[in-house]
Amino acid sequence: MRRPFAVCLCVGLLVRVGSAQAAAPVLTNITMVGGTPQFGVLSDVGVTNQIQCSTNLNPTNWVVLTNLLVAQSPYWFVDVTAPPASQRFYRVAGSAASPAPSGMALIPAGSFTMGDTLDGESDANPTVTYVSAFYMDVNLVSYSQWQSVYNWATSQGYGFDYAGSGKAADHPVQTVDWYDCVKWCNARSEMEGRTPAYYTDSRLSLPYRSGEVAPYVNWSAGYRLPTEAEWEKAARGGASGQRFPWGNTISWSQANYYGYPLSLTPYGYPYDLATAIDFDPAFSDGDNGDYPYTSPVGYFAPNGYGLYDMAGNLWQWCWDWHGTPYAGGSDPRGSASGSDRVLRGGGWSGKAFVCRSADRGDYDPSSCYYGFGFRSVLPPGQ
Repeated sequence: MRRPFAVCLCVGLLVRVGSAQAAAPVLTNITMVGGTPQFGVLSDVGVTNQIQCSTNLNPTNWVVLTNLLVAQSPYWFVDVTAPPASQRFYRVAGSAASPAPSGMALIPAGSFTMGDTLDGESDANPTVTYVSAFYMDVNLVSYSQWQSVYNWATSQGYGFDYAGSGKAADHPVQTVDWYDCVKWCNARSEMEGRTPAYYTDSRLSLPYRSGEVAPYVNWSAGYRLPTEAEWEKAARGGASGQRFPWGNTISWSQANYYGYPLSLTPYGYPYDLATAIDFDPAFSDGDNGDYPYTSPVGYFAPNGYGLYDMAGNLWQWCWDWHGTPYAGGSDPRGSASGSDRVLRGGGWSGKAFVCRSADRGDYDPSSCYYGFGFRSVLPPGQ
């Protein structure tokens, strides 16, 4: 039997910033699906919507169901908590837009085609995947940023396998293994007074601070490594069907990588527009052997989400164990176990092929190399 219900289209604005006020959110398209109420919400993007309900219109009886960071509009809300009742009223209140955390960009929720639609890579078959909204560092973690957190962490009982390296303060940190990147994310969270994401116990009570373990994750808290799906959605910058974040060709004006163009060798890549078979001359100083040939973070133009170095410079550690095929679906987090963790993005020593948005790398998580770096993500509402 269908449950009747009523809806109060009440809206409210909770916060005002300067003289610019966000538009009030609006409830639309209320319906019942399998006995469960759901409705659409039109709202500004980048604000937090508070969904409230009540069984009557008494001003003191409104209950908060959830707080949602709006990453796309309109969106659907499904009230899976609704008990049998003769009526239920809903309203939504929206806060004024708040800026992304310093040094991070909002990656909006949505579906995208994950994988290779152009070059026939066997372990990257195109798969439609939905990813929830999250924040991501606009830059690779720089050496100076790494040192700031690392120095705090080692004074607070954290243990790292490697101290990390960098050619300069504004170059990305490298020579870090997967475990150290995960522990560094936890330390960054704790240093900033946030709840950490990684734990050594299933009850999520013992933060991961030392050793080499496959940690448990609180996915709604703290800094962490991106999942492979999050990384690829972010790398594409809102575009689809392209080889690179900006289009289908690559050159040294767009990324730091090893040139190997078809125009100069029959084994090269037709989409590589480099002018030599060589490292990027802007950073190799005449191939002087002073590796790594990294470039400063933020040196090249950003992608559509405002992210830098999503192709080239350094390979970037991701959360997932490497596995095939892709899981697809909503917010996939990779295989339950494995031997190698995923790396994405290519690097200064990699050819154009590995700098493609769909290319997948993987390596032993306890290994470090001067071609490996990372960046952090942060859940909304932190």
